[in-house]
Amino acid sequence: MVMDKLEELRQRKQEVALGGGVDRIKQQHITGKLTARERIELLFDDNTFVELDAFVKHRGNNFGLDKATIPAEGVVTGYGFVDGRVVYAFSQDFTVVGGSLGEMHANKICKVLDYALKVGAPVVGLNDSGGARIQEGVDALSGYGKIFYKNTMASGVIPQITAIMGPCAGGAVYSPALNDFIFMVDQTSKMFITGPQVIKTVTGEEVTAETLGGAMTHNGISGVAQFFEQTDETCINEIKRLLTFLPSNNLETAPLLKTEDDANRIIEAFDTIIPKNPNKPYDIKEIIHEIADNGDFMEYQEHFAKNIVTGFIRLNGQSIGVVANQPKVLAGCLDISASDKAARFIRTCDCYNIPLLNLVDVPGFLPGSKQEYDGIIRHGAKMLYAYSEATVPKVTMILRKAYGGAYLAMCCKELGADMVMAWPTAQIAVMGASGAAEIIFRKEIEAAKDSNAKREEIIKAYEEEFYTPYKAAERGFVDDVIEPSVSRVRLIDAFNMLAPKRESRPGKKHGNIPL
Repeated sequence: MVMDKLEELRQRKQEVALGGGVDRIKQQHITGKLTARERIELLFDDNTFVELDAFVKHRGNNFGLDKATIPAEGVVTGYGFVDGRVVYAFSQDFTVVGGSLGEMHANKICKVLDYALKVGAPVVGLNDSGGARIQEGVDALSGYGKIFYKNTMASGVIPQITAIMGPCAGGAVYSPALNDFIFMVDQTSKMFITGPQVIKTVTGEEVTAETLGGAMTHNGISGVAQFFEQTDETCINEIKRLLTFLPSNNLETAPLLKTEDDANRIIEAFDTIIPKNPNKPYDIKEIIHEIADNGDFMEYQEHFAKNIVTGFIRLNGQSIGVVANQPKVLAGCLDISASDKAARFIRTCDCYNIPLLNLVDVPGFLPGSKQEYDGIIRHGAKMLYAYSEATVPKVTMILRKAYGGAYLAMCCKELGADMVMAWPTAQIAVMGASGAAEIIFRKEIEAAKDSNAKREEIIKAYEEEFYTPYKAAERGFVDDVIEPSVSRVRLIDAFNMLAPKRESRPGKKHGNIPL
């Protein structure tokens, strides 16, 4: 009798594990995608995944749903270990009624979020769904609403990571949007509010699904996603890599990893990396890679707002978030997209106790009527707000240009930088020398016999007086002017010194960031 029960259990589990059946699994592979269970297996350490709610069934009885068998309710949920740490996950099964979300499907996801919140563990969602299960009507919509609420309650408490690994349309897009990180896979990921057919019907516009909501669209144009991957396998491997930079929850710090990279490593190339011509660009990523342990840099939103570079490195094993101007793109100017990108990253790091390193070479905010009309004031204020609000250790290193409001926006002393260092090549000023000369000495220039010569003379004098870090150092706005070659040593020392930092903010319900 007992053996019969055991055999029944095993058979039921085998049926659930088969999902939509052999033919649909084959079709999933033909389209270049792994199945829901294959993704789970790849994510978790070997033999550590524990499935929850495998036998949950829907309660729908309309449109023939009462006769439909939907294994695992179209979503695999549970927990396990990733690099030895507890992680919760759900993986939508496109082989089972297109991974469509109904009442009980949503309940399974909500349970995972509840459990993860209770124990303080990250949640990884692997999305591959045709959307709401139409046969369940408003019950399906209610399910989405429950998930959105849970996502919001967990926000800033536990890391939430979503991988779009198939279609994700309509209301389904908002759960990923409420998460901390979104990964997308080239050619197989699709994410949009309304699909191409609806758009054509309503507006007459013809657009392909890939152009409308593909991985590069949301990584490079909209900024909705943060990571672009080529395959399901590389996507999941990069999720595991990201988790190593993150703590399990907001009460912990990220794992401190052993490194063989010398904490006292001198980088002699930094002494000559800044071009003599102040208008000549260089690649800030070269500096980031050189500073980082073993050159390891996981870039965040690599394809969006390339005039600012964000991402994670380690310094002597400690996870650090980097925000850096990129002189190669728009001369490193801040614009609307760069401000949004940086502000979001800063707040994410602050949520999860990840210290911030700011590398500054910024000539200003991007000028132009389009930027003004689109709200650069409001968007730029997001960076000011994010830095001011952040209580994690903040270290700023000024490499070259640091002008005006953009200097302030890159975490100056007044916005709460705990340590500000500058290279001898730093130029900290209200504005560029040419513009300053035209404003301050306009009358003298106009009165001169040779106005061009006078202008050049004034510009040179201005540069000699103000194009240095020493005026700011005299006022205590810069803590130290350092030799570039010792940057890694000094940064590691600064973050070690700041490790015990404790800082609070006034009690309030929440601030009102200029969204």
